Amino acid sequence: MNEWVGWAIVLALIAAYTIFVVVMYRRGQIGPDKALSLFGPALMVKTQKGRGLLERIGRFRRFWSVVGDAGIVLAALAMGTIVAVLVLDATVALRTPASAAPTPQEALGIPGINPFIPIGYGLIALVIGVVLHEMMHGVIARSQKIGVKSIGILWLVIPVGAFVEQDDAEMNAATRRKRGRVAAAGVLANLVLAVVFFLLVAAAVTTSVHPTADGVGLGAVVSGTPAAAIGLHAGDVITSVNGTTTTTTVDLFNALALTHANQTVAISFYDPNAGTVVSRSVTLESLRDYTHVATDGSKGFLGVSPTFLTPVQLKTVLANPAAGPGGPLAGVTYWVVLPIAGLEPVAGTTTSFYTISGPLAGLGVGGFWVLINILYWLSWMNLLLGLSNALPLFPLDGGLLFRDFVASVTARFKKGWDAPRLDAFAGRVAIASSIAVVLLLLWQFVAPHL
Repeated sequence: MNEWVGWAIVLALIAAYTIFVVVMYRRGQIGPDKALSLFGPALMVKTQKGRGLLERIGRFRRFWSVVGDAGIVLAALAMGTIVAVLVLDATVALRTPASAAPTPQEALGIPGINPFIPIGYGLIALVIGVVLHEMMHGVIARSQKIGVKSIGILWLVIPVGAFVEQDDAEMNAATRRKRGRVAAAGVLANLVLAVVFFLLVAAAVTTSVHPTADGVGLGAVVSGTPAAAIGLHAGDVITSVNGTTTTTTVDLFNALALTHANQTVAISFYDPNAGTVVSRSVTLESLRDYTHVATDGSKGFLGVSPTFLTPVQLKTVLANPAAGPGGPLAGVTYWVVLPIAGLEPVAGTTTSFYTISGPLAGLGVGGFWVLINILYWLSWMNLLLGLSNALPLFPLDGGLLFRDFVASVTARFKKGWDAPRLDAFAGRVAIASSIAVVLLLLWQFVAPHL
């Protein structure tokens, strides 16, 4: 019943928003020169206020020019990285079965639509990321003496971000380098913010978070199984099976693989309710009773589902991914995919794996993890915004950068071409790159079904 009420509220909000936009449009209150204008289905609520702030911050022109140049380099690296990832994903998609193909919702980094991005934390992080992204565009634009016509809020049923509207005539009249600085500013802001928020998470986790035990955390326990019979619950940490220490999931699986049906084994685990490690004897059942596979008849079955990473590994990935399991590349990958693995946001039984100490302990367990989750999603969403905006795809920042880059390179080889011809050629190449990017994105969803 609650689910239907939720959907009814969502549909009512969408209907109210649509009616408001249609009515205001018919009354002539929405238009390019009005305080309200449309950007696709989103409503741009414009104001002249705030331009003075951008002017004051942007008056340090030499400093912001250096920052803008660094942004161009960083955006180019980000563009190469995200395109390489898309190409790699395209090759992986050829070997992905249809049952494991990603859904279209997973391609959209929109909280509440993407199943892995929580609507609360995700929406906060998205709005902050977009606002700071646009503010940096405005600051760099003013530092390059490019006008800002208006600033405001982007509204799509709910506030989804902000915008800074540059003067198109002055932007087009500026040199390619100045345009590049402005275009790269948003990517630079998001990637720098991603690092800043990541470091805040790392510092807080390093100094305040302590695993309750060095073992394998349980994400779930199957009811009616031997594990449930001895009091194992989600949030417990198994430290040994039949005398074999289990500090990784591989250790746990290997130890259980050596058991057989009807065997009595000793299980040691940390019980957060007792606050200590306890030991229990349990008689395992036959795995065949659950898999219905004849060859599993002699195999022992406990009935636990461990988390993707152990408590110690999860802390390491949050605090220092380069030291994570499998090496730096794997550790960074784990940090990115924590939401997909169900380990971020850290909530519920996962918080039972840790104790909190130090100055931040005053927040309480719930308050501490809310803070960490907010900081993590601020980092994650800014990384997503920075990389996605670096794509050589119109109308994203990367598309504008790529177009001017093509024009600059072409000018070196085609000395006789005038500016209009260079711009026309660069525009065609940028359109081709945009089509290629869209095809790469779609390929991930199509290829597994071929």
